[in-house]
Amino acid sequence: MTDVIVVGGGPAGLSAALFTEKNGLDTVVYDTDETWMHKAHLFNYLGIDSMDGSEYIAAAREQVEGFGVDIHEQEVTGVEQRGDGFAVTTADGETEAGYLVLATGADRSLAEALGCAFDGDLVEVTLSMETSVDDAYATGAMVRDQEWQAIIAAGDGGAAALDILSKEEGEHFHDFDVPADAE
Repeated sequence: MTDVIVVGGGPAGLSAALFTEKNGLDTVVYDTDETWMHKAHLFNYLGIDSMDGSEYIAAAREQVEGFGVDIHEQEVTGVEQRGDGFAVTTADGETEAGYLVLATGADRSLAEALGCAFDGDLVEVTLSMETSVDDAYATGAMVRDQEWQAIIAAGDGGAAALDILSKEEGEHFHDFDVPADAE
């Protein structure tokens, strides 16, 4: 059993995975590498003057894997609550975790299968991106009507991760590094 399963490897999923793994939670990402970022070019992402979306995803994956996240290029075919967590099904079997982050773009089918509440076509979430299913989070285009920007999605993933980390710590968690941390 792992601590966190992230379904989706775009900006939201990789951001969530980075924060959780960096701060001690074993994190697995399942992704089909079909993110919209492969069709994008970034001019409007803070800190990036100009970068091809595929180049961005490659750099983000490298960073996330550098922290120890296990990324599987596999489609998730099912998800369910099980005990105190979740089971995710792929062609290779099942993986269980205490937390689940859905970062599948506009594809809301896993949120629907899990029984998350919807407001029209959108998955309902708190400000921390938690769905109506405790410890399950939804991010990006599945929770936003036409506000589909990579930097917004990355923020959604970060918000979900910080909420998970806060639950684990039993108090508000802040991932704030200082220059001495880089030494």
